[in-house]
Amino acid sequence: MAAALPHLAFASPRVLPKAAALPGRVVVLDIAFAATVGDSVSFEKTTQPLLAGLGDRLAAWVDHHDHERHAEFAADPRFRLATKAQHGACPEMITPELVRQTGPIDTILCHIDLDGLYAAAKWILGGIEPYPGADADARAVDTRIGAPGPIAVRIDQALRARFRDDQVKRAVVNWLVAGMPRSVHDDLLEEAAHEFEERAAGTAALSQRFTVRGRVAVVDAAGTRAPFDKTDLLLAGQALAPVSMVRDSGNVTIAAAFSSGWDFVRLLELGGGMPTRVSIPDARWKEAIDKINDAPAPTPRAAPAPGGDDA
Repeated sequence: MAAALPHLAFASPRVLPKAAALPGRVVVLDIAFAATVGDSVSFEKTTQPLLAGLGDRLAAWVDHHDHERHAEFAADPRFRLATKAQHGACPEMITPELVRQTGPIDTILCHIDLDGLYAAAKWILGGIEPYPGADADARAVDTRIGAPGPIAVRIDQALRARFRDDQVKRAVVNWLVAGMPRSVHDDLLEEAAHEFEERAAGTAALSQRFTVRGRVAVVDAAGTRAPFDKTDLLLAGQALAPVSMVRDSGNVTIAAAFSSGWDFVRLLELGGGMPTRVSIPDARWKEAIDKINDAPAPTPRAAPAPGGDDA
């Protein structure tokens, strides 16, 4: 018999739903506590209202992104909070024991990327991987270390092609939970993955516009009409310099290899997030370049061990 699907909701650390929109007991997966970005986004303004609104309805919050507020929740058994160095991806933190201890839940609120959707599917399946190697695939996609398998590659491409489409996200979870049969969900993922090819062409064109400023390769994507994939564009910049920066739509995304040792959260005083990939307002792009170029050379960090720090 197929596992029963709870209500699924999707979010990012900076854009969270109202607690009233999440029925019953809620599990939150792979959603970081919000880092401070400008005047509108912070833990107090973004994460705290959801926590207060859920109250006792919060069954568990499982996440692997660094944040300075983690220590405040160490005594609450509902919170399983780690750093990216401890766990390269969220699904490996979800175990049959954790699912059993948490008990029945009504809603899963998960991050919008492959890591979050794999975590949701694994929770629904009682803490069991949807296919052998799924945890390793999620880790490879989320850290960009190692090569994910063909299932994860197709899903990752589908999600990046239609990153605003909740239908695709729902299809991923349904398809994984059902055992990946040939179905309408499979057809939708295949269609979305094909669209990724068009984005690849736009990404390749933008990658020719990088300029290198010391340690940083920067490209301004504002006004670009062709679709592009930001992750692949950032990786193209890292082929030119240790750090890549993409300016787009009033925001700046900065990234470096996970093993590089860069901690942009600390360097740019953001409060939380993934150390090697952050977003800041466009007004700070020159400041960020100066700080990166003036900083001491980082100490490379080891990749997360397979299975995380408990392996």
